[in-house]
Amino acid sequence: MTHALPKQDTIAAIATAVVPQQGSVGIVRLSGAESVAIAKTLFHAPGQQRWESHRILYGYIRDPQTQAQVDEALLMLMLAPRSYTREDVVELHCHGGIMAVQTVLHLCLAEGARLAEPGEFTLRAFLNGRLDLTQAESVADLVGARSPQAAQTALAGIQGKLAQPIRQIRTECLDILAEVEARVDFEDDLPPLDEDLIRAQIQQVLDTVQRILATADQGELLRSGLKVAIVGRPNVGKSSLLNAWSQSDRAIVTDLPGTTRDVVESQLVVQGIPVQVLDTAGIREATDQVERLGVERSRQVAQAADLVLFAIDASAGWTEDDEIIYHQVSHRPLILILNKIDLLQTPLSLPAHLAHPTVKTAAAQQQGIDAMETAILEAVHAGSLTAANLDMAINQRQANALRRAHTALLHVQDTISQQLPLDFWTIDLRDAIQALGEITGEEITESVLDRIFSKFCIGK
Repeated sequence: MTHALPKQDTIAAIATAVVPQQGSVGIVRLSGAESVAIAKTLFHAPGQQRWESHRILYGYIRDPQTQAQVDEALLMLMLAPRSYTREDVVELHCHGGIMAVQTVLHLCLAEGARLAEPGEFTLRAFLNGRLDLTQAESVADLVGARSPQAAQTALAGIQGKLAQPIRQIRTECLDILAEVEARVDFEDDLPPLDEDLIRAQIQQVLDTVQRILATADQGELLRSGLKVAIVGRPNVGKSSLLNAWSQSDRAIVTDLPGTTRDVVESQLVVQGIPVQVLDTAGIREATDQVERLGVERSRQVAQAADLVLFAIDASAGWTEDDEIIYHQVSHRPLILILNKIDLLQTPLSLPAHLAHPTVKTAAAQQQGIDAMETAILEAVHAGSLTAANLDMAINQRQANALRRAHTALLHVQDTISQQLPLDFWTIDLRDAIQALGEITGEEITESVLDRIFSKFCIGK
């Protein structure tokens, strides 16, 4: 369905993160017909500065009721349609922190603007034809990117690298539908339909859909990242492994068992993939109440992780405690880490049932980390995830719509094979076209838009 254009009211929001005592600049953004009028009421630009589009003005923000000066600021003016929303947009660049931007925002609201809803600036950009839906979703992906690879893929989406092939295959489906419907309406006036050609065209579309669908898992990995838990009994070197991997002293390392009492987290990037590494407390039967809580949390983290790094002390060999822990995590995707390999005096013998990838490390000596990263990438089938071959990556909403389109096109092929009337062909073709249109926004419902844009921050 075609979504109605937004109301012509003026919205305002803080467009930058608000952090106490941090941030040199805070931006208050206005969009709508009254943006310029509100800005002129609040902003005093000394001298002969001209209020022209795409110019930056210097001046002061004043409370129009008291004439008290609120902040020294810059004003950026972008008149429609040459703005992010294709409406008149004003940005007030204030001093960062909390007080200045909050005060300026309240003044904008007092002068008639409405506080923007989450994602409403980008929603207006979509509804006004500035962005399609894939580009709008990529804006959110870029804001939330946790690695250079994720940012690059999101930027490709903003540039239309996902929308272009989707529009192309939707156009091809529309062309096929037009050919079929023409035979339904004017059968006696047109030559017979070339069924072989139609089959070939549908197969070509299906092949393209499959190629795009293949990016879904990689895209989810880039957006959400990989949660990795390091587990094992106390004093096997889990914290040393985290520190060697993160190249920092995130975890306390001593010779005393039970040093780590809670889960220690580190954020890393492995060949473009965000990785959340969780160093857990050594799993054992603890008597100390605090340590017992830490052990229980460790068990919970291991069950929720995408991948478990099960660390053992190679110099001590496989122990009964290792076996107990192994049975608690063996159903999870798992890599066996043989740590302290540099202290091994005799050949290490492992039980035959440990049919998992194995990596040898000496964390205290910074050895084996590269091999561990390689094993992790292989474990998640992401070894080919590089900037060169991932120009686009669909999200789960887009993947679901593509799967529906794929199923509908398969039904068309079945309909042709069964020699059913042409009217039956058109039903599934329309379903495919509908699903493809939902991806870019040509066919979209208000509830879907609400669901998408509610995940945005208010200033975006």
